[in-house]
Amino acid sequence: MKKFFLFAIATAGCIFARCQSDNYVQAYINTYKELAISEEIRTGVPAAITLAQGILETESGQSDLVKASNNHFGIKCKSEWTGATVYHDDDEKGECFRSYNSAEESYRDHSDFLKNRPNYAFLFKLDPTDYEGWAKGLKKAGYATSNVYGQMLIKIITTNHLQDYTLMAIQRQQNGNTQPQLAANTSSDSNEQEEASLPAASIQPVIVKAAQTTIQAPTALYPAGVFEINQTKVIFAEAGTSLFALASNYKIAYPKLLEFNDMSSKEILDKGQLIFLAKKQKKGKVPYHVVLAGETLHDIAQTEGVRLENLIEYNHVNETRLLEAGTKVYLQPATSITAMTK
Repeated sequence: MKKFFLFAIATAGCIFARCQSDNYVQAYINTYKELAISEEIRTGVPAAITLAQGILETESGQSDLVKASNNHFGIKCKSEWTGATVYHDDDEKGECFRSYNSAEESYRDHSDFLKNRPNYAFLFKLDPTDYEGWAKGLKKAGYATSNVYGQMLIKIITTNHLQDYTLMAIQRQQNGNTQPQLAANTSSDSNEQEEASLPAASIQPVIVKAAQTTIQAPTALYPAGVFEINQTKVIFAEAGTSLFALASNYKIAYPKLLEFNDMSSKEILDKGQLIFLAKKQKKGKVPYHVVLAGETLHDIAQTEGVRLENLIEYNHVNETRLLEAGTKVYLQPATSITAMTK
């Protein structure tokens, strides 16, 4: 698990650069996201953590170890392993690593490895959305020798919006849908992965669909009291909260509070949601948001702390339409995204 260190630093350092590793990272996510979601539903290991570890341990599917063994998580043989093995230089020369027939086997074994070993038991008491707790906890439990292992996982998760896949798994469980939405490419030949393209100057409008069920933000995702999203003060307000009361409590004119949150006249909240206490930013901190099932453009404006009018401008889509899950909603103008990819 030592070889990935330089790769991780390089990947984190070229978040928006037009470099080959970015293509590999996105291709890895596209290929294995459904496996990660399925494993979260099966065992409780957050999909964001699984994907981040896979990206880190395999150098986005390009490492010698994963190509030779389908071992996506750098799991060594250990005394209990009775399956196939390969030998690979890591902390020491010629160490024994587990070998699998497919990526799916590796993903299942990774989840079971964490679920069944007592030193990782405390992680499953954490909320699955607490990716920072999981990332730091993996290091604490001895998963890797690098002192910055947790920080590297957190960087990969935030850079690539991997939390979206944890939330997708939670939503599917709540809806009773535990089947994968797309077949993951689990070919044993990692070289067959299709490289994903970065956002280009000619950005296409997002794909939209008609009515679905509107998504509601889970309370557990947000801290109590005032916090910040995209450098803007915000709170999470429960269903039944009076906006008049909120405006009064925070000394904000009621019409201004509606304006900050892209709302028309509304007195009582009919669902729990984020309420901004200041005007949101014109663009997001990252280039795009991956749509969850049931999300509207307004939901995304609130989640990302970006003004609705700007999202409409960037994506050429009517605010009243719902969006197709898995598509990208751009949070920045095309010129900004193009400049960052150069």
